[in-house]
Amino acid sequence: MKVLYELFGKGEKICYFCQDETRLGLKTIPGKRITVKGVKPLGCTQWPRKKFYLYGAIEVQTGESYFYEFSHLDSQCFQRFINQLSEEFSDSINFLQLDNGSFHKNVDYPENIIPIFQPPHSPELNPIERFWQKLKRELQWENCQNLQQLQQKVSEILLKIDKLTLASLTKWDYLIEAILSATS
Repeated sequence: MKVLYELFGKGEKICYFCQDETRLGLKTIPGKRITVKGVKPLGCTQWPRKKFYLYGAIEVQTGESYFYEFSHLDSQCFQRFINQLSEEFSDSINFLQLDNGSFHKNVDYPENIIPIFQPPHSPELNPIERFWQKLKRELQWENCQNLQQLQQKVSEILLKIDKLTLASLTKWDYLIEAILSATS
């Protein structure tokens, strides 16, 4: 963040967001279960393929976040998402760390959003991936009957997670400095 303030510190608020999308669906997310040694863990699973995508952005320092659900993943949905993100955080200059998805590149970024593309094929560099893991861990072994029920569970999880938890999952100072130096 120090680098950002040196480059852009003209009294304007600066935010650094990590952004990504994840697919959530009715197919059960299996996970580990604790059992007695030698006893195979049991869990009910289902295989329907209905799904939706959760687009998200988390400000790595403060844990401020913005999530929006879409039925699919494409440039039009992403354009709507960043326009809404821009409006939600209109009082700041927003750096947005993105992967190299083609739908991230075929959009018009609002003036207060500056995209920073991470190196190709490196999802481990995006701090929001840790949040997606946490979200999916909380959904392990859930067998929702329909998408509305799953959407409700996801909404409850998002409302329950506080800013401090989000910041602790995403605040990687060394990573932010590395990405900024690699893109300059």
